[in-house]
Amino acid sequence: QVQLVESGGGLVQPGGSLRLSCAVSGTIFSIGAMDWYRQAPGKEREFVAMISVGGITNYADSVKGRFTMSRDNTKKSVYLQMNSLKPEDTAVYYCRRASIWGQGTQVTVSS
Repeated sequence: QVQLVESGGGLVQPGGSLRLSCAVSGTIFSIGAMDWYRQAPGKEREFVAMISVGGITNYADSVKGRFTMSRDNTKKSVYLQMNSLKPEDTAVYYCRRASIWGQGTQVTVSS
């Protein structure tokens, strides 16, 4: 059974950085294309970033230029480097592989 486990969230001041990780466990040949989403309190879950099997990335306009998604196939993991964080980036961040979601990791940007 494939499972996703996120880590790396926390409390950071505006302008700071965090690096989220998502590890894929289970018997799979390849982790495939993966996405990051986020959900702020009282809001719907929204797309943040995706990475293809070949490493091509795409980002939501709200994070473009600040966030970078990467992958390490040997570790069956994807990452989200978040720089220049803003209070509006506060949310629970989830990684997704096809129809499988992780449990989420909280990111809070506040002074």
